[in-house]
Amino acid sequence: MGESGAGSGEQGPVGVYLVDDHALFRAGVRAELAAFEDRVRVLGEAGSVAEAVAGIEHLRPAVVLLDVHMPDGGGAEVLRRVRERGVGVVFLALSVSDAAEDVITVIRGGARGYVTKTISGRELADAVHRVAAGDAVFSPRLAGFVLDAFSQGSNSAEVSDPELDQLTRRERDVLRLLARGYSYREIGSELFISVKTVETHVSSVLRKTQLSNRYELSKWASDRRLV
Repeated sequence: MGESGAGSGEQGPVGVYLVDDHALFRAGVRAELAAFEDRVRVLGEAGSVAEAVAGIEHLRPAVVLLDVHMPDGGGAEVLRRVRERGVGVVFLALSVSDAAEDVITVIRGGARGYVTKTISGRELADAVHRVAAGDAVFSPRLAGFVLDAFSQGSNSAEVSDPELDQLTRRERDVLRLLARGYSYREIGSELFISVKTVETHVSSVLRKTQLSNRYELSKWASDRRLV
């Protein structure tokens, strides 16, 4: 009986592979799941797309916990490359982002579910078991994004906005939290980046949008349903 198993609790713990570009976050997930090692076992981890694809192909886990945003292509690229190689694993997105576009992109790419990083260790272990068993799992408010997108047709989430398109994924993450009233320090903690990096992203967003202050940015983000 292999560690990666088929995902059933009766067959031993579900083998999991972690993909996230923040080593500190991966360590935290390992620590959380260690309390449920009779149900979930972390087989390996990766911090880049190339490393993730190689590790998944070698270890063949039952479930891959996949970050959405990484510097070298992100979760969608991992999904694409693994699918091309014909590796039969289940993907569960685990991200700080709760933006509709991110949810829909990875689900269209083949992920079986999407949960945010506020999830508890017990909830995450349950989510791993559920997707391994064939269920689709979403954090509560995210399921509506998927239902709306797929009920309205394949192009429903592909709304072109040149101003929004000029922002990087990370700039959108920072803007979304800023618009929700987070302080720079809170944004840094949430995204695992320094306050200085947050300031740099905010300055870049202000320059690209030609806005002058936080209030204007918040309204701009709200108008584009980023909040």
